[in-house]
Amino acid sequence: MLSHIRTQITDSFILALKSVAPESTATPVLERPKQAAHGDAACNIAMQLAKPLGKNPRELAQNIIDAMPANSLIAALEIAGPGFINIRLTDAAKQSVVQAVIEQGEAFGLSDAHQGERVMLEFVSANPTGPLHVGHARQAALGDILGSVLSSQGYDVHREFYYNDAGQQIANLAISVQARGKGLGVDDAAFPEGGYRGDYIVDIANAYLAGETVNGVTAQKNIDDLDAVRDFAVAYLRREQDLDLQAFGVRFDNYFLESSLYTTGAVEQTVARLSEMGHTYEEGGALWLRTTDFGDDKDRVMRKAEGGYTYFVPDVAYHLNKWNRGFHKVINIQGSDHHGTIARVRAGLQASDLGIAKNYPDYILHKMVMVFKDGQEVKISKRAGSYVTLRDLIDWTNKDAVRFLMISRKADTEFVFDVDVAVSQSDENPVYYVQYAHARICSILEKAGIEVNGTDAQTLAPLVAPSEVALMQEMSLYFDTLKAAADDLAPHHVVYYLKDLASAVHSFCGGNERVLTDDLALKTARVHLLTAARRVLVNGLSLLGVSAPNRM
Repeated sequence: MLSHIRTQITDSFILALKSVAPESTATPVLERPKQAAHGDAACNIAMQLAKPLGKNPRELAQNIIDAMPANSLIAALEIAGPGFINIRLTDAAKQSVVQAVIEQGEAFGLSDAHQGERVMLEFVSANPTGPLHVGHARQAALGDILGSVLSSQGYDVHREFYYNDAGQQIANLAISVQARGKGLGVDDAAFPEGGYRGDYIVDIANAYLAGETVNGVTAQKNIDDLDAVRDFAVAYLRREQDLDLQAFGVRFDNYFLESSLYTTGAVEQTVARLSEMGHTYEEGGALWLRTTDFGDDKDRVMRKAEGGYTYFVPDVAYHLNKWNRGFHKVINIQGSDHHGTIARVRAGLQASDLGIAKNYPDYILHKMVMVFKDGQEVKISKRAGSYVTLRDLIDWTNKDAVRFLMISRKADTEFVFDVDVAVSQSDENPVYYVQYAHARICSILEKAGIEVNGTDAQTLAPLVAPSEVALMQEMSLYFDTLKAAADDLAPHHVVYYLKDLASAVHSFCGGNERVLTDDLALKTARVHLLTAARRVLVNGLSLLGVSAPNRM
């Protein structure tokens, strides 16, 4: 339902309540009925107030209806079930969505409700030790599209990539490249245990020995200089990851290096702060944080007996950095294997005594992705050595398919990416189904030959057929869909919506209501209807970073 229609009808209910229940402070809420036969909207305010007012809910519902002021948007009010008030809109109210879409264009569906509110999205954040895998692909799609959804509601969105460029994994990368540079194969006894085995390691070693320059880092060629090998390998893989993300249409506002937390002293300062606040203790030669005081199931070691920090300590330091940069709303998108880190990171932030909210940061945890091709699960990529990469998915299908399908399920559900489905030109392929709806509209509009520069209520008056009404109803839900997707941190809502909108388009185009009719008034009205539907499809697909082809 369009926001101005919702507001006007809600205001009418509020005025009625002032007469029927003047002491009540309850706010009427309009919801979409599960069945279209029950009207265009429904309100359960009578059921909410019946018990505190000591009245029968159906009788109270009738009292509210009787007290409703005249409203040109409402065709009828009906009592249903135990006391629901079903609302049927006038034809003009339903048709007004077409006018709104045409007038607002690209801005249709956008809101400034959160104007000026800053939010940081941290996602992908892959170790620079290999190509991006399918889990990173899901993260990239989730993060980038959620960023667009939040921007649609007025948020000032900052996208950040956290590079884990310190620690044992980076050390393993360096010795793997060194071994390959010395001619060792992965099956040689001298090849490092835990070393990376993908073909990309050979590419890095060859580039290093050739003295190439990558991202400002020039290879020293000396394969025995492990520090030089490490620096070049990290730069090489950062470039490769950046190229993959660019191919996927994902951009970041900032790349934050884990190593900077050590070089700037942020880790040591964080440990000092937590100790100063009295939340640490020493035991067994190690420094512990009393995370149990802040909801964790057990206390955690911060500094090990040998002097090294545990991995959650730089995480706490990093999030203090986010907070101090003014990002007081932060959303981290990570794999479900990070579940165990949430409590201890939040505990560390609470222990800093800086007034940080208990639920800071927010987390979206996604489950694994399985890839099927030719009816078989694919687990190994030659390039990566042990997993399917983002680049593999793009090469096998296309960017549109990967972005659309990766958010077609809730993040906390496992997802099967079927390559054969992703490239099929059939209703089974949801991205094709939606894109074809747009192309189908384009074909009809081209044949109609009517230019749309604006519209009015009189032009739209003929739009009363069931398939026309159904299409208009779907378009009117776009605003609410974006709001819900932002509020719930659930960009899959947009995919579900676009599939429903495409279904309404296909039903209309394949039904009895022909656009290319001799009735000029009816033809003109339907051209306006499809023009609006096309615009909503384009807006929604654009939000996903997916193209809207004119022909397929």
